[in-house]
This record gives sequence, structure tokens and C-alpha cells, in this order.
Amino acid sequence: MSYVLIVGAKSDIAKELSRVYSKNGYDLYLAARDVNELEEFKTDLEVRSNMNVELVELDITQFDSHQSIYSSLKERPLGVIVVSGYMNEQHVVEKDWSESLNTINVNYTGAVSLLNIIANDFEQEKRGFIVGVSSVAGDRGRKANYIYGSAKAAFSTYLSGLRNRLFESGVSVLTVKPGFVATKMTENLDLPEKLTAQPSEVAQDVFKAQQSGKDILYTKWIWRYVMLIIKHIPEFMFKKMSI
Repeated sequence: MSYVLIVGAKSDIAKELSRVYSKNGYDLYLAARDVNELEEFKTDLEVRSNMNVELVELDITQFDSHQSIYSSLKERPLGVIVVSGYMNEQHVVEKDWSESLNTINVNYTGAVSLLNIIANDFEQEKRGFIVGVSSVAGDRGRKANYIYGSAKAAFSTYLSGLRNRLFESGVSVLTVKPGFVATKMTENLDLPEKLTAQPSEVAQDVFKAQQSGKDILYTKWIWRYVMLIIKHIPEFMFKKMSI
């Protein structure tokens, strides 16, 4: 059996990733808070794929629990995909420190805590893959979401360093940078249709990129060029723009 650990498993993207990986012959650990809410989804996956699916209770912000939870897995996973994410409206987050801290911990600190443990294990075993779902919001700070974006920027930098460190051990690290995705987290936003992906599209892109050993994935692909333009707008102009 080859298990893949999916962290943040209740999200729309994570569920689609679960479908894709189980369909392609991987057993799954689905990790999330209140993981019992995934019982029906677990059963459906097992029936459709005939693969093993196990639920793991995990809070990404409870750092002290990460080592014991990982050590308790009956079989070490072949790979891990961190999909955990949290985003509230910027005007709320910037005025409420608890919201700022939760944004940072869910999108960055918690992932680092868990991945440090897993990376040490994979490095010693000289095998495995790590996928971290970051965001194009981390490519440049914008007034609309700069606290969320800064946490994702930190996560992207962490994954870049991890990829550099683990290369010689044969462990691959993929940074995923979605643009707009039609999920529960964005359902109240007016998103441009041509730039917005469905969770199923993102999951297929991630699987193909991971299987082929890519380092960085923008999804939809057009976001690589959108962000290239945005990153090269001079600061004296950018600060006056409402984007």
C-alpha cells in the first residue's frame, strides 16, 4: 500500500485531490479538524476506488500535536499534500489580531510545523513527495488581501528552501499557486470566469505536475503570465492601483 496524506481534507480542492489520487491507486489518510464530518465522503471514496481511506483528526494550528499524530500513522505515507487554508476579508483581519494570527497559523506556521516533521522522515528514508498549496496572492502584496498573501508568500519561500534541501535525497517538493478557484472560501466573491478554475481542474493539474516532478505549478496556467506582469509593475505605479 502507498498512502498519501492530505491535510486540510475538508476543502473543495482537497476532496477533488482525494478523488484523483484514490482513482489512480493510492490509499489515503484524510486529515482535518472535526474529521468525522468526512465519514460519508470516506465511504464514497472507498466504494468508487476500492482503496483504503483513513480519517485522521488533526488541527494544523495545534503544533504540539503534530509529531504524535504523524508517529501514530500505521504506515508512513509516500507523500503529503498540504491544502490547509484560511482567508477572511482584509478589513476584518487587519483590525483583529486573532484573525491575523489565525490567518498566519493556518496558511503558514502550522504547515511549517507539520512539514518539518515529515521532511525529516522523508529525508532519512530518501523517498517521498511533498505538495504545498500556496497562492498567487503570495507573489505580490496587494491591499485587498496582504495578510493572507504574506502568509502564502512565506509558505512559498519555505517550500522553495525545502525543495533545495531535499533534492539530493530524492524527495520532490511541488509548490502549487492557484489563482481564482470556485470554492466555498470564494463563493461570495465576484470572480472573472476566464481566470477562475474549478477544484476538479486544480486537482488534475496538481496530480499531473506531481507525477512529472515539476517544481512550481500555476493553475490555471495563465496565472503564471498574469503574475509575471503584476510583479514587474514599478512600485511607484503599483501603490496607486486598486487591484
